[in-house]
Amino acid sequence: MIHALANPVRFLKIAKPLTPVLVWGGLALLLFGAWAGLTQTPPDYLQGETVRILYLHVPAAWLGMGGWSGIAISSIAYLVWRHPLAAVSARACAVPGALFAAICLATGSIWGRPTWGTWWQWDGRLTSMLLLFFVYLAYIALSRADAARGGDARIPALFGVAGTVLLPIIRYSVVWWNTLHQGQSLSLTKSTIDNAILWPLAFTLSGFTLLFAGIVLMRMRAILASSKVEARMRRMAAA
Repeated sequence: MIHALANPVRFLKIAKPLTPVLVWGGLALLLFGAWAGLTQTPPDYLQGETVRILYLHVPAAWLGMGGWSGIAISSIAYLVWRHPLAAVSARACAVPGALFAAICLATGSIWGRPTWGTWWQWDGRLTSMLLLFFVYLAYIALSRADAARGGDARIPALFGVAGTVLLPIIRYSVVWWNTLHQGQSLSLTKSTIDNAILWPLAFTLSGFTLLFAGIVLMRMRAILASSKVEARMRRMAAA
C-alpha cells in the first residue's frame, strides 16, 4: 500500500477527494467541541474559567509533537525506500506542525499566568517545546534551501530523523524534572481531569487532528503542482 501511494498520480486521485472530507469534518468536530467546552462544562474548582483553554492547548501540544513525528516517519521512508512523496510529505508537515507548536507555547503562557503567576518558566516541558519550535523553523529553512539548490532531500531527511530526540524529552519532562508544570494529566489508560470537564476535549482533539491532516494533504498537492510547473518551465526553457 505504501509503495502504491508513492506514485504521485495514485496519491492525487485519493488526496483530492479526501482533502475536503478531512477539512470540513475536522471543522465540524472542532466547532462542536469548542461550543461544548465553552458553554456545557463547569469551571474548575481551582482554576475557574481558565481551565477551558485546555480544549485548544492540549490538541496544539499533541499536533506540535505529532507533526514532527510525521516528519520523522516520512524522512525514514525517504531514506530507506527513496519514495518521492516521502520528502514531500515531510515538507508538508513542517509548517502546520510549527504553527501548532507556537499555539501550544502561546496558550501555555496564557494558561500559566493566572495558574502559576508567571507568563513563562524555564522548566523542562516549556523549554523543550520551545526548542522543538526552533527545530521546526530550522527544518523549514533547510528544506527550502535544499529545494532551491536542487538537492536530493537527504540532508533535510537526516535532520528530520535527528530532531526526534526532542519528542521523548517533551513527553517525559514532567516525570524527570519537578518544576512548576503540572504532571501528566492524560494517558491512554487514565485521566486526572474530571469527566464533566474532559469530554469536549475528544471532539476538539479529533477535529484539530483531521484539520491538520487536511492541511498536510493540501500542502502536498500544492508542492506537487509547483514541482510540475517548474519542470514544465525548465522543458520550455531548454526547447
